[in-house]
Amino acid sequence: MKRLIVDMDDVIADATGQFIQFYEKEFGVRVARESLNHQDEGLGFPGHHDVIQQFPFRETFFRTMTPHEGSQEVLERLNKEYQLFVVSAAMEFPQSLFEKLKWLEEHFKFLHWKQIVFCGSKAVVHGDYMIDDLAYNLDTFNGEKYIFSAPHNLHIHTYPRLNNWKEVGERFL
Repeated sequence: MKRLIVDMDDVIADATGQFIQFYEKEFGVRVARESLNHQDEGLGFPGHHDVIQQFPFRETFFRTMTPHEGSQEVLERLNKEYQLFVVSAAMEFPQSLFEKLKWLEEHFKFLHWKQIVFCGSKAVVHGDYMIDDLAYNLDTFNGEKYIFSAPHNLHIHTYPRLNNWKEVGERFL
């Protein structure tokens, strides 16, 4: 059975949407997702860059993210055909470990705890396929690499792109 590695933030979970919501709650301004296109993570919001960088350290940031449309259904199907692992570089935000685990248990009930990997660097991960939103995670991977579209990576053309979970399903199912 082929091994499929799938990232969490901005791949199955809408981290960009979470930044937008936290920013609106903090500053009363709704930022359009499109205005973040081609901007590095955390940039594209008017001012307050230091505050925005602190959002992932806040309680509930990871726990209350919305799953990307179609991710639950497609991952459940992929789980039957692949050795599936959700791998998240979570060590930068230590409080995220518990929140990410609870989020996965709530939204992806079919995953076994042995399929969840929290790490500091994804360079230790190996498999046949990896889907991630960050090129530096893909750079060290030994298998086929796919970049999942997010505003901060639209300028990257190094890897085959998957724009949504419909395309993930079409590629892997």
